[in-house]
Amino acid sequence: MRKIGINAHLLSGQAGYRQAGIHTYISQLLNHLPESADLTYKVFTQQGANEFLQPTLQVEMSRLPTENPLVRIAWEQAAWFSLAKKARVDLLHSMAFVTPFVAPMPKMVTVYDLSFIHFPERYTKFKRWYLQSQTRRSVQSADLTLAISEDGKRDIMQVYGISAEKVAVITPGVSDDYQPLPQAEIDRFKQEKELTRPFILHVGTLQPRKNIPVLLRAFAELNNPDVDLILVGGKGWLFDEIFALVEQLNLRNQVRFTGFVPDIELPLWYNSAELFVFPSIYEGFGIPAADAMACGTPVIAANTSSLPEVVGNAGLLFEPQAVSALTERIASVLYDPAQAGKMRERGLAQARKFSWTHSGRKMAALYRQLTV
Repeated sequence: MRKIGINAHLLSGQAGYRQAGIHTYISQLLNHLPESADLTYKVFTQQGANEFLQPTLQVEMSRLPTENPLVRIAWEQAAWFSLAKKARVDLLHSMAFVTPFVAPMPKMVTVYDLSFIHFPERYTKFKRWYLQSQTRRSVQSADLTLAISEDGKRDIMQVYGISAEKVAVITPGVSDDYQPLPQAEIDRFKQEKELTRPFILHVGTLQPRKNIPVLLRAFAELNNPDVDLILVGGKGWLFDEIFALVEQLNLRNQVRFTGFVPDIELPLWYNSAELFVFPSIYEGFGIPAADAMACGTPVIAANTSSLPEVVGNAGLLFEPQAVSALTERIASVLYDPAQAGKMRERGLAQARKFSWTHSGRKMAALYRQLTV
């Protein structure tokens, strides 16, 4: 029996914007690890995060407040190896960028994206230094690095100069909750949320990388008072420009901010929307685009990083700063039911390529490979 030690301290123990991409990936992947006779999983995480994990996993919650980044860093460098050694684990898996300095057993590390390399100005000085220096050390010393898209794998290989054999890809899946819902259920939701007009949807934390100002400018250029824009997601950082631009463009009566929305509600938002727009400049994968397609919602996304890989031929792409091009694509979906219908069908087929069950099985296979 081989025991896998997993650092899952970036699971969030409370509702909020932190329960976004990385939280979803970690919780879903761990919950889809297959039960087997030869593997057990010891998950180290923060207080409260165990409620997102299936009971078959062995979970050890830290008594330290590791939701604080500095405390989490201290834990993963000073405490985790000792705890893992005490638990007699055979492999250490760091699920977020950084491995311990000391770890004589095999190590693997998950790197979701390299935004701290490509957009360093969007990080605090300390966070930028820590991620840049320690991710490089971790990737170059790990037995295996995990990326979440083929684009991410190429990026890791190029930036850190490691071979293809040292990087594996495990893409996110799409939860069964994301599917076309009955019209009666959608109508009830619209009435409850006072969604009286057709709307364009964006889902994501309010932060610079999401490129929301371009979406706002394209929406203003559309100039249709009978259509709304709804931005679902909590406030991240450097979001003041977004609210200021809504006022500047005189869109306050058509743009709605919902704040953080629990996962259970998201399928209803996707199903209720006319289309989903994801103008992000850079994504390790882009889970919301896959979720939207699984709900049968047409998707328009920026032609950058992993997004063409996720959307495939199911959606429309645009250059991330091309406001007028985005406006044209929005109009082509809003005003052409045949185009929207084709995109719905292609999106449903594309979304079926992403399976958490498959990803969990692939993860278990890699654990076996590294502990032979």
